[in-house]
Amino acid sequence: MKHIDLHILQSVPVTCLNRDDLGSPKTAFFGGAQRARVSSQSWKRAIREYAHEISPYFEGKRSRLIIEPLKNELIKLGKSEEEATKASKEIASVIGKLDTEAENKTGILRVKTLHYTSAAEIKALAEQYLELEDAKKTVKKVGMEVLKDAADLSLFGRMVANDHSLTIEGSAMFNHPISTHKVDNELDFFAAVDDWQREGESGAGMTGTLEFNSSVYYRFAALNLDMLEDKEHLACMTIEERKKVVTAFIQATLEAVPGMTASNSGRKNSMNGYTRPCYVLGIVREKGHPVQFVNAFEEPVWAGAGRGIMKASIEALKKEEEQQNDTWKLNKFEIERAVIPEKNIDEFIEIMVQHVK
Repeated sequence: MKHIDLHILQSVPVTCLNRDDLGSPKTAFFGGAQRARVSSQSWKRAIREYAHEISPYFEGKRSRLIIEPLKNELIKLGKSEEEATKASKEIASVIGKLDTEAENKTGILRVKTLHYTSAAEIKALAEQYLELEDAKKTVKKVGMEVLKDAADLSLFGRMVANDHSLTIEGSAMFNHPISTHKVDNELDFFAAVDDWQREGESGAGMTGTLEFNSSVYYRFAALNLDMLEDKEHLACMTIEERKKVVTAFIQATLEAVPGMTASNSGRKNSMNGYTRPCYVLGIVREKGHPVQFVNAFEEPVWAGAGRGIMKASIEALKKEEEQQNDTWKLNKFEIERAVIPEKNIDEFIEIMVQHVK
């Protein structure tokens, strides 16, 4: 398959990009040492939200509240409220199990599992139901194609347990970013002053601790370019539109950082970790499968006391790629490559997208 590989090294300062159930930064053991880790889900969400900001093609939304929008579209098409409610429930029940408990207790109409959809798909479902008057046939027909406002469904995929024919295999893949070096989480002790504290009183109004770390992360993302041309993906688009989608995807992948949006603050005001990658290797291959170079860091990078980690990480990544090419001939199918900072972001993306068809 023709695909793009992105190998990214990014230094992130004192922060907590992705926390576990106890509020601590996520970690993982790799190469016998504890590493800082950010889940792929966390970084993917940041990428999706960033792509939504910069491109009109990324309008996909995950929600259990799909019944009300369906009902509203059916009403617009001439159905009475009673007819629209009944029909929207029928359609939703094909996609997921109805949450009758929530409806009985609160009157909220929803399904039990999140469904990845878009405004255009909701509208198409309503229009097809009007024509077919059959919920299963309606969902089957509309769910076979990704619409133009939902490129994120094609890239990130959709799983529908109730009807596997609606499942969309994602054309993009990601690793769990981990630090190239050993990392121990640290504690930040803080004290807040009570500004209205009475004269003569001492002591803080509140104290507490927060965990954080700082890391050079190795991130990997890949995009199956052949898959984008499938009917189940972006066949409805022109080549130029697909190039715009891939452009937005690459830009968002390189520039988005978890915790920088309103829905996921990630202590962005107190521990702002918004940086850009220091080094990016982009490769386009005509055949083969995406291969990440994380084993460059199986032995944790150690540059020596008082020296930075990034330079040593870049050297380790270059050495790993060279070894992989020598041993496994990964470069046999390579048709394009670009490196940041040798190229700026616009030049880099232009090189990567020229093989999109």
